[in-house]
Amino acid sequence: MRTVRLYLRLLGAHFRSLLEYEADFVILVVATVLMQVVNIVFLAALFAKVPALNGWTFWSVLMMFGAVALAEGVGSLFFDGMWSLAWQINRGELDYFLVRPYPVALQSSSAKIGVNGLSNIVMGIIMIGTGLAHVDIAWTPWRVLLGALLLISSVVIKLSINLATNAVSFWLSSPTPLFAFAMHQVGDLARFPLSIYPIALKAALGAVLPFAFISFFPVAYLLDTGQSRWIGLLTPLVAAYCAVAAAVIFKRGMRRYESAGN
Repeated sequence: MRTVRLYLRLLGAHFRSLLEYEADFVILVVATVLMQVVNIVFLAALFAKVPALNGWTFWSVLMMFGAVALAEGVGSLFFDGMWSLAWQINRGELDYFLVRPYPVALQSSSAKIGVNGLSNIVMGIIMIGTGLAHVDIAWTPWRVLLGALLLISSVVIKLSINLATNAVSFWLSSPTPLFAFAMHQVGDLARFPLSIYPIALKAALGAVLPFAFISFFPVAYLLDTGQSRWIGLLTPLVAAYCAVAAAVIFKRGMRRYESAGN
């Protein structure tokens, strides 16, 4: 609990500093909302020409868009400092983190806050809620709890992938997280049903970098759609695996850290 309190206080300090520039704050929030609106308009235009994508309707794909937006929003709002890890390594700023009685990974993650994550979270919830309102699901207490667990697990998967891909910077000399950015772009493919992609891409998104467990598999299970819908039940296990793998990669990367010198 002490770690959680410290983490929230660090984020609060960054948030208050952002609010010092109210116009920038409002512009960033509005820009992020408009970006999600553009995604919805694009999706609506697509389904105006194509009634379904391999059996997936507009509302089911909208839920996938919402799941990705929500996961990205949580990552930006609460863990945006991960994207500064390459710069922290290159500049030797991890030296300060190492002498503090607080986990290095959490210090790095809380070093920055992405205000755009707030609007992504809100828009993600709206998209998921709107999609659920237009599909036929027999809700039971068990299914509600399971849906919440799948949603939390999808967020953990996204955060773990972000940490693992940014931790690759320990093996690279670049001050920018080029590898992590590239993998983030690959993750955008999870906005659409996995079944529309070729088998090689299915394997990449389902096993190598399990972005499909952020959106496709959980939504497929909840909607009882597709031949592989049962795989959605593995989402919590995949989340646990990704979290452990990210922790191991970060720990091994820390062993390679040599500071920036003098």
